[in-house]
Amino acid sequence: MKKSDFHYELPEALIAQAPLAERSASRLLVVPAGEGAFSDLQVRDLPGLLRAGDLLVFNDTRVIPARLFGHKDSGGRVEILIERLLPDEQARAQVRASKPPKANAWIALDGGGRAEVLGREGEFYRLRFEVEDGLESWLLRVGRLPLPPYIRREPGQDDAERYQTVFARQVGAVAAPTAGLHFDEPLLAALRERGVQFGHVTLHVGAGTFQPVRVEDVREHAMHSEWLNVGAELVAQVRRTREAGGRVIAVGTTVVRALESAWCSGEAPHAGELRPFSGETRIFIFPGYRIRSVDALLTNFHLPESTLLMLVSAFAGKDRVFEAYRHAVERRYRFFSYGDAMLLWGQG
Repeated sequence: MKKSDFHYELPEALIAQAPLAERSASRLLVVPAGEGAFSDLQVRDLPGLLRAGDLLVFNDTRVIPARLFGHKDSGGRVEILIERLLPDEQARAQVRASKPPKANAWIALDGGGRAEVLGREGEFYRLRFEVEDGLESWLLRVGRLPLPPYIRREPGQDDAERYQTVFARQVGAVAAPTAGLHFDEPLLAALRERGVQFGHVTLHVGAGTFQPVRVEDVREHAMHSEWLNVGAELVAQVRRTREAGGRVIAVGTTVVRALESAWCSGEAPHAGELRPFSGETRIFIFPGYRIRSVDALLTNFHLPESTLLMLVSAFAGKDRVFEAYRHAVERRYRFFSYGDAMLLWGQG
């Protein structure tokens, strides 16, 4: 399995640079299992595609304004992208500067206060902040929203609301779970009226989600770590849904990653079932891996050669997914974080 197997050509004009006026007005490409014909719909048509008793699982992580700027004692400019909030006013972060900062160096922050470089952990730095009101509150006041690198503009006032899902609750992500961005209150109300159930997991999306695969043999790729929580309530919801003949639909690849990390594949008595789990995951899902936790996946269109495209290919079959991507390019769907969506049914 090679990285180049997951390449496709995408006209730059199809990369969405801003959200639509209405969340649920995005287009929806429906990809049935097998060889069924694709359907070109809108996300607001989703209630008609689901049944009473189906379970939609959302990621309720909330994006933090994680991008900061400052300068070193030498005067050199520094850009900080927080990856993870840690106890004791600390954070793991990417730091960009003309020269890498050394341990025990201080960074004066543009928003007031300062950060001490405690050391380096691989591609990340560990920083300790001295700021007013506590780090999380301070970030909400002075931090800048970290839009993805393929959105070639500065974040605007609207992004503060539109780059969050309407059900975002648990603070800690540096990138949005983008499939969830398509849901607004009228759509959620229509789904409830249809009898569709809602469940939530938390997976704090890290900056590593934008890191490219740098090896040709995908089995050699070192997956980034992300924190997740799959609670007992969600596990019980999934069990009841299955027992009643309902289907479990993941809203986003992060939900699949969370559920598969919580899937117990070990020895009896819990082998082959979902279990509550809270902690770190480095799970890497690519073709050859069998996804067992969900029956369908609603997801955006992902970057060529990305781990997210590999996960989607594992779920619905690589040939089927690439056929759908060709269709999406021909029909000029909008791609990536602020783009359109697809609903894929599993291979069975």
